[in-house]
Amino acid sequence: MSFGTRSRAVLAFLGSVGLTLTLTVTASPASAVGGTPTVPTDLFNSHKSCSTDADRPTYVSAATGLGVEGIPGTTDTADNSLVTAQYRVWPVVSPSSVTTVTRLNALPGIEAPATLPAAALADGQTYAWQTQTVADSTASDWSATCYVTIDNTRPVTTPAISSADYPPDVSNPGGAPAEFTLSAGGDDDVTGFEYAWLQPLPIIGIVNIGDHGIPQVVDPYSNPQNFMRADVPGGSATVSLVPPSGSGPKTLWVRSLDRAFNTSEITSYMFFVGPTAPSVTPAVPSPEFGEPTEFTLRPAPGLQSRNPVVSYSVDTIGGQIYGKPVEVAAETDGTAKVTVVLDGIYGEAVQVTSKSADGWVSDMGRWSSTYDTTPTVVSDVYPENGPGGGAGVPGSFTFTPKVKDVAAYTYTFNGGPEVTVTAGDDLSASVDWIPATDGFYDLMVYATTSSGAQLAPYDYYFTVN
Repeated sequence: MSFGTRSRAVLAFLGSVGLTLTLTVTASPASAVGGTPTVPTDLFNSHKSCSTDADRPTYVSAATGLGVEGIPGTTDTADNSLVTAQYRVWPVVSPSSVTTVTRLNALPGIEAPATLPAAALADGQTYAWQTQTVADSTASDWSATCYVTIDNTRPVTTPAISSADYPPDVSNPGGAPAEFTLSAGGDDDVTGFEYAWLQPLPIIGIVNIGDHGIPQVVDPYSNPQNFMRADVPGGSATVSLVPPSGSGPKTLWVRSLDRAFNTSEITSYMFFVGPTAPSVTPAVPSPEFGEPTEFTLRPAPGLQSRNPVVSYSVDTIGGQIYGKPVEVAAETDGTAKVTVVLDGIYGEAVQVTSKSADGWVSDMGRWSSTYDTTPTVVSDVYPENGPGGGAGVPGSFTFTPKVKDVAAYTYTFNGGPEVTVTAGDDLSASVDWIPATDGFYDLMVYATTSSGAQLAPYDYYFTVN
């Protein structure tokens, strides 16, 4: 048999539920082994590193048993014969009260997990445990001694939350990091806090398993965006967090943690953030359709002093060219300029958010305008929405634009074949038409620009006598 590198992720419940490892045990003894058993290495309990310091034990929750593991082996590293991993645990205050668990058919060089029974582990007590490799009738020395304190009890104290710069009863200016003080109120079972802007809070204890089944332990407190230690057990912690983008109510969800990462009930802190949208101002009050227009972008009042803007994300809605938002760098004063061709045939909106150096994103600022790009249609014989002419009576229709740069017109009567005529020097065009029969008619016509953009259609209704 050969065993390569393997990697997976497991979920170690380090909160109110203890870790349970499923153990496959058979009644047959380990097969004959060529080498001498060696002392197991890479010791872990509940996927936490082993502590060999009796004065600084690892705290774990073990309501359903204590998961322990180490890598057994032999001196013959090329021999993959199965071995036995044996574990023993005893209370530090009573070294003679030993409980032993055996893991049969363990793979040399691979972590061999076992579960020390919950019945042998009292809440609040400190225990020592060791492991050894057994092959045939030979056993290695016992490993280093690991010390663990069993903590199956959740903290009873939920954090007290306060903020001087984001009080709960007023509308606070947005954009600046919010500073919160989280307090355990003297409950020395609490050693840290977990917090987030959304629920559920991040799961504690997702452990990646690397080569040879070795857990890759990550300290939750290495992520200050969600975890912070208390300054002392039962003390407090101060965290600086950027509120989620957008104005309105915001809620920070918080719970206490003990040394085993058991969690308290969740509490919350709600406060309000005022508008933070940038202003979007065109260079002229009423930009014309199809014209490149420069817009000036400015941070929300007071934002630049709280959390300087470094860029803007600019998007257009309703135009003929759809693409990804454009990122525009801001000047040192937080302003920026951007040029947009307004070619939405019914209107167009320019939508802008600002971004600060710490990644905070503002509300959306918006400028919009409507445009009528339909042509004007006039007939001296067949007036709009009225009767005129008659079957076989010729009439003319004149098309004139409401916008610039019209090159042609396309029209159809009652959904028949489309006909395109070129616009004259004055951008208008006239067509002659003779109805074959009387009745109700619909003349649909739209203009096309010199760049080939099709403008909005217009329906001209009339009746032939």
